Amino acid sequence: MQGILNDVCVFDFETSGLSPLEDRVIEMAAIRVINGVQVSEFRTFVKYDVKLVPKITELTGITDEHLVNGMDEKNALMNLRRVMGPKTLLVAHNAQFDLAFLHYAMFRIAQITFDNPFIDTLTIARDRTTYPHTLTDMCGKYNIPLEGAHRALEDVEGTLALLQAMHKEQPVDDWLNKLGYLKKFGPPKWYPQHAGLVPMQLKYDPR
Repeated sequence: MQGILNDVCVFDFETSGLSPLEDRVIEMAAIRVINGVQVSEFRTFVKYDVKLVPKITELTGITDEHLVNGMDEKNALMNLRRVMGPKTLLVAHNAQFDLAFLHYAMFRIAQITFDNPFIDTLTIARDRTTYPHTLTDMCGKYNIPLEGAHRALEDVEGTLALLQAMHKEQPVDDWLNKLGYLKKFGPPKWYPQHAGLVPMQLKYDPR
């Protein structure tokens, strides 16, 4: 039974930095799944005329050369939104990060935002499991193969498998439109208007 997951778009951004206001998406990917069947997939580099800082290349493997012939930001975003659809459930690991970049990109290009429902697999991970909660760690905990972490499509595939494993373990319905944040850091500066914020503390394995 798919239930809440009958129409899902899992997406991921690789970015030039951590600020959704000042930095840019340099690679994006998305997979749309309806009733358990993949119906569409999108992946592209995004043209970026500023030299990447070495840390980003080190983390993602993306170089300036990859981005020279990337799709321009507006067309990339329009293609992404076509895959997402206006009401499809959006899913990401650390969704606050990706949703913020989505919002600022849409607003910069067209002065609009999104109101899709969403689920954050990181929030669920923090509630259900002990630290650490990176996508790589979570896929390891659920015995999900993940190759090429920190590349958009590979991260999307890993997040989709993680979402399905979590939902099979215990339905994720209660986590619709909820964003967890660590109490010690306080709530995020930006979050979707329809998001419910959940203060959380990390759980650790006993030593």
